[in-house]
Amino acid sequence: MGYYDYYSSYPNYYDYGYTATDSSVFTAIWAVLGAFIGIILIFALVVAILQIAGMWKVFTKAGEKGWKCIIPIYNLVILFRISGLSPWIIFGYLAGFIPFVGWLVCLGITIYQCNSLAKSFGKDVGYTIGLLFLPTIFYMILGFGKAEYVKNANVSTANTYQGDGVVNISEKPKDEAPTNNDEDNANL
Repeated sequence: MGYYDYYSSYPNYYDYGYTATDSSVFTAIWAVLGAFIGIILIFALVVAILQIAGMWKVFTKAGEKGWKCIIPIYNLVILFRISGLSPWIIFGYLAGFIPFVGWLVCLGITIYQCNSLAKSFGKDVGYTIGLLFLPTIFYMILGFGKAEYVKNANVSTANTYQGDGVVNISEKPKDEAPTNNDEDNANL
């Protein structure tokens, strides 16, 4: 018995390996996976377009230009301003880099902003929950619905953000005319 006769009785390498049917199965799996990812991307694109449309209308109802909702960080500044909050709170999102505690801070800021935005449009706590869990739908309802923007309706403290700085709302408004009362004239 020779060398070739001995080793030719063993199975060939290709007998165990891949065949044409195996590669077609892998091709089918990748095709299904690609189609699934494509459907998810199309769904995400539709949701993003609806979110932008809803935020655009919310911004215009609040007296801001709609294009401001497209610019990534600037839209948060304007959204905080619409909510009656200081835009400096956005820096609290930097705490998100701190594990666990930072995530709780970011969640707290988001809940506070959603609640302030809901109150700015005259809505209650249920609407805050909707803005938190289904923001696309609730921005669409806010923007295209009958909700009216009520500037700084969520004022509960003595100070509120007015765009250029913090203004004390307990001060006498400047458009009131002075009276002839001695007490009022002494305070001017």
